[in-house]
Amino acid sequence: MRTVLCYGDSNTWGCEPGTGARYPRDVRWPGLLQAALGDAWHVVEEGLGGRTATLDSPIMPGKNGLEYLIPCLASHAPLDAVVIFLGTNDMADRYSLSAMEVARCAGRLAADVRRVPVAGEHCVALGWSLGAEGPKRHAGTAVFAGDELVGAATAVWVEPRPRS
Repeated sequence: MRTVLCYGDSNTWGCEPGTGARYPRDVRWPGLLQAALGDAWHVVEEGLGGRTATLDSPIMPGKNGLEYLIPCLASHAPLDAVVIFLGTNDMADRYSLSAMEVARCAGRLAADVRRVPVAGEHCVALGWSLGAEGPKRHAGTAVFAGDELVGAATAVWVEPRPRS
């Protein structure tokens, strides 16, 4: 059986707007994904209301998605796929972030994690440019433990225009 982790906020948890109640499993999007994938897959729901991509909330501690992602991946390992559904809470006025800044925050979570390095294990991280298309920049990163690739990611961002 293959396993997919759905990592997100109240949308992943299945919060019903207005009431705060939780939608039934077969109505929540991870439940719909489970139905679409069938019995060959196990869908793990990791939704938490108020979770941000990378930010610490001044009013709700423990909601930083980046800080909990690696322990979450380890606790549900082995995984075949990870779906990350975060960024909505990062748009809150208290953070004063633009949509581009939120996208950059969420992009920090996207990676191909093959295994979580063991505490104290010697790892090497590499980064390189993959080119540009006008103001759009592309980069790649990889983490190696010895000769083993343990994780890789690509990132895309838009170079901001200078203010006139």
